[in-house]
Amino acid sequence: MSITRRRALAASAALVASSSWTLAQAQPAGWPARPITLVVAYPAGGDTDALARLVGEKLSARIGQPVVVDNRAGAAGAIGTTYVSRAAADGYTLLLAPNTVVITPHVNTSAAYDPVGGLTPVAQLISQSLFVMVHPGAGVNSMQELVAAAKAGRITSYASPGNGSPMHILGELFNKSAGVSITQVPYKGGAPAIADVVAGHVPMMYMTLAPVAQYVNAGRLKVLAVADPQRSPFLPNVPTLAEQGFRDADVGAWQALFAPRGLPSDLVRVLNQHVNEIIRLPDVAERMKSLAQVAAGGDAAKLGTLASQDYARYGRVVKEFGIRAD
Repeated sequence: MSITRRRALAASAALVASSSWTLAQAQPAGWPARPITLVVAYPAGGDTDALARLVGEKLSARIGQPVVVDNRAGAAGAIGTTYVSRAAADGYTLLLAPNTVVITPHVNTSAAYDPVGGLTPVAQLISQSLFVMVHPGAGVNSMQELVAAAKAGRITSYASPGNGSPMHILGELFNKSAGVSITQVPYKGGAPAIADVVAGHVPMMYMTLAPVAQYVNAGRLKVLAVADPQRSPFLPNVPTLAEQGFRDADVGAWQALFAPRGLPSDLVRVLNQHVNEIIRLPDVAERMKSLAQVAAGGDAAKLGTLASQDYARYGRVVKEFGIRAD
């Protein structure tokens, strides 16, 4: 090993040690004294659950207490989120949630939580892009051809994971931008929606990349556009909707860590620092890459602003299109 490489490794080790020492010193007195519950408001096996288990494992190693993932699914995430919003703000109950957390109260009036005032933002973990995907049998190779097919009545529907999902929101915004009326076919989650599009029962859908990457690679799905302001690093040759003339239809997905309202600022600060360091660990970064996720990070205020802005934006969209829960 070269002297330069040895010095680089030594410097890296020293930085990690210094960071760990700093966090240890900053850790609130007496916390954590028992296991921490990390609530996921969706079933096991999905993107949110996978990310929670990865982050929970790393957080546990850093704080010296188990981090137990608790799947409390139902009502588009409202059951688990409501549970966390009513828990004690003592750092022992946390929530890892996608941006559906700010959409659900608009589409499900029975959702008994306030995503802006009823939760404490801790840190954004990742962002994910949504893509426009079609079955090869649809016979379209661009967004312009898709719109032409829709206007001619050859493409009339798209599959989504359910009413009020970011995919549903994107579908409505694209319809408006393109001047078409492609009808949503809502499913109980992403897996059955994907299965029907891959089988050719429904011609198209809006979806994140990871759950369908195998079908894209095998040529069983075509990707026509990404619904972000910029191209995705995972599919850099796929143009954005805006590049193809369809504006005001940018919708993405994100995952973030929240806590009950009133979590003390010292706990927010320490948890935020842990998260920011965890998402940059080499093995975590590699896992996120395999899930087509981009590390986000930043302070708690950044997440608070994001959640507040998205809550207001999606509230306007839900009202405009009359979106309601399944």
